[in-house]
Amino acid sequence: MVTLSILDQSPIRKGGTAAEALANTIDLARHAERLGYKRYWLAEHHNTSSFAGSAPEVMIAAVAGATSQIHVGSAGVMLPHYSPLKVAELFRLLETLYPRRIDLGLGRAPGSDQRTARALQPGPNAYPIDVFPQQIELLIQFLEDSTGLAGEAGGFPIGHPYTGIHATPRGPGLPELWMLGSGGDGAQYAAQFGMAYCFAHFINQDAGTQPLELYRRNFMPSRRLASPYGSIAVSVTVAPTEEEARRIAASRNLWVLQLLQNRAGAFPTIEEALAYDYSDEEKTMLRAVERRGIVGSPEQARGRLLQMGAEYGVDDFVALTITYDQADRIRSYELLAQAFGIA
Repeated sequence: MVTLSILDQSPIRKGGTAAEALANTIDLARHAERLGYKRYWLAEHHNTSSFAGSAPEVMIAAVAGATSQIHVGSAGVMLPHYSPLKVAELFRLLETLYPRRIDLGLGRAPGSDQRTARALQPGPNAYPIDVFPQQIELLIQFLEDSTGLAGEAGGFPIGHPYTGIHATPRGPGLPELWMLGSGGDGAQYAAQFGMAYCFAHFINQDAGTQPLELYRRNFMPSRRLASPYGSIAVSVTVAPTEEEARRIAASRNLWVLQLLQNRAGAFPTIEEALAYDYSDEEKTMLRAVERRGIVGSPEQARGRLLQMGAEYGVDDFVALTITYDQADRIRSYELLAQAFGIA
């Protein structure tokens, strides 16, 4: 059975505001729950005029409070910026407020440029990228200790510097743990720590099925997950006809082109995108951008996702849809849900 979920980056459109983008996120989440989507994930981006979602943990609380059943989570918390104990406590608190509804998705990417990543560091002794596995291990130990999963001895052995330190509030619940990645490193970490894995196809479709194959081949069962569980996050734009879907997608395509040219800002209008005077080099880039996602009618989107599912060995899809108009975005998710019979 196919599972559909949503990834929301809280995009800011030209002429709009960050406040509008965040209000649209909460509005879309309510629609997602009504339409039968399984999860609603919030992204983390910094120092950008394109996205308003710089703190997914804050938006998780807002979205979970505005809904009643849908799973809400991070996609993801960029762990190298943060203390594992602090992240554990944030998600212990969210799990306590919204039991059995919280997902903790982790990422290694900076979610920003390198200068901003350095500014996010808590001090001169910030975590280097090569200790990411140790950060994951600490985070899991803090989380499991606070639920009793770690047993009588707790999360840390006697003599460990953190023995006796607990992520609070303590309680029985545990966020659902995911690793997010666009290549082999994330897949390997997910396998090593027995976590679910979501491959970011919308970032790196050129990686093919290799990350998920690596994940399944090296998976080690954990207290949380007995066998590998994979998902793919895909850019999807759906409209009643392919022609209309391509028209709506022109806004995002121009933005991606400008991102590749290091000049991305707020998302342009459809009219601006259609009227844009593309150079020959930009036309070549645009054709590559257009191949990065699924754009079409409900039947076309369903067929392509099912084809991808067969290729990648998954039946769990996370759809990322960015349109200039909120009404087009809601309709796209509505048509996709109807195409799969979940709405």
